[in-house]
Amino acid sequence: MKQYVRPGGPVRPVRADEWRQVKELRLSALKDPVAHLAFLETYERAAAAPDSVWRERAESAAAGTRVRQFVTEGPDGTWSGTVTVRLEEPGSADMFGGTVSRRQAHLVGVFVRPECRGSGVIDTLFDAALTWAWSLAGVSRARLYVHEDNARAERFYRRFGFVPSGQTVPMKGDPAKVEREMILGPPGASPGRS
Repeated sequence: MKQYVRPGGPVRPVRADEWRQVKELRLSALKDPVAHLAFLETYERAAAAPDSVWRERAESAAAGTRVRQFVTEGPDGTWSGTVTVRLEEPGSADMFGGTVSRRQAHLVGVFVRPECRGSGVIDTLFDAALTWAWSLAGVSRARLYVHEDNARAERFYRRFGFVPSGQTVPMKGDPAKVEREMILGPPGASPGRS
């Protein structure tokens, strides 16, 4: 299993037996002041989920066939950040109720602990996630959604090379607000190519 090392610490895929750490990091993410802009889940709902849900998440992410979760570890073994990549197939429904038109990677669940921001953790996570995505046969682009009011996240996505596709979807729970789709093509390709 390839391990990525950059200033933010080593990055690796989640292992199947790490469901407790998956749960702890997700609950920490859902306590972040901008969690309502970044996640489609509430802290209360996640905290009430039975352990079986967390075990299933870790096992699915560790299998790495349709989804892969990457984490970065600090020197003491504490997870400092995470990103999850979901493989989307043409004709399948996406998380917003739309239909996927091409084989693509969808990045979700992006989080870096506040004390680790600015250390390179997010860059390392995205490098690992996109390396995995581009290794999957037929993946023509990566995408993610960013809330219109989440300027901090959007700045990073743009810096990393993601561009707005022009597509938006209403924010779940607040349809007056929108989530903007941002896309990135594989190395050497334009983002929106089919």
